[in-house]
Amino acid sequence: MVPIQSHDLAQRMAELARTAASPRSVGEVLSDVTAMARELIPGADTAGVLLIGRNGKYESLAGTDELPHTLDDLQMTFDEGPCVQAAVGDLIVRTEDFRIEERWPKYSPAVVELGVLSGLSVKLYTADRTAGALNMFAFKPHAFDAEDETVATVLAAHAAAAILASREGEQLQSALATRDRIGQAKGIIMERYGVDELRAFDMLKQLSQDSNTRLVDVAQRVIDTRGSH
Repeated sequence: MVPIQSHDLAQRMAELARTAASPRSVGEVLSDVTAMARELIPGADTAGVLLIGRNGKYESLAGTDELPHTLDDLQMTFDEGPCVQAAVGDLIVRTEDFRIEERWPKYSPAVVELGVLSGLSVKLYTADRTAGALNMFAFKPHAFDAEDETVATVLAAHAAAAILASREGEQLQSALATRDRIGQAKGIIMERYGVDELRAFDMLKQLSQDSNTRLVDVAQRVIDTRGSH
């Protein structure tokens, strides 16, 4: 590939970091990452992101065209391939030529039929429930080198940060919603039974324990029955 000057790469990464920090969806950030992968890694003819949940469900995201999604479908069908291996195992998986690649005996010949001859997959991140990889593919063999791996690793770090930030945001929103529901239920119990806040919360907790139901679900039931008393 044509060498990328380190200051040029740093400048582009700074641009990506600034856009990732703005209020945008994960999908938009990942699309920026895959678009930049194609721009900064000339050998990459297509790029995408694969996320795999612990339950085996997968999401094929931010493809620069439809091909990465087709390749992800093949990997899920065959339960093998470089994206899966990078997502749940190796940090970097580089394939020089799928025509002679023996690690994935079902997947490799299938992608060759689609014209894909080499690939580069980099672990995106691992969390309790999800694994992921940033994936690039080329229509020629030996399209990727060590410098490409470095660039892809930096891009993958940005993608991981965006996903983790989004997950933290979702968890925060969920926590706030839970707190609001419990607070609302406490208020209803205080008014209904003439008790103070601490007693109302104790009553909610007791209901939760007696019914073996999550506290937030008990709170929602109290809210739902507000009009029936």
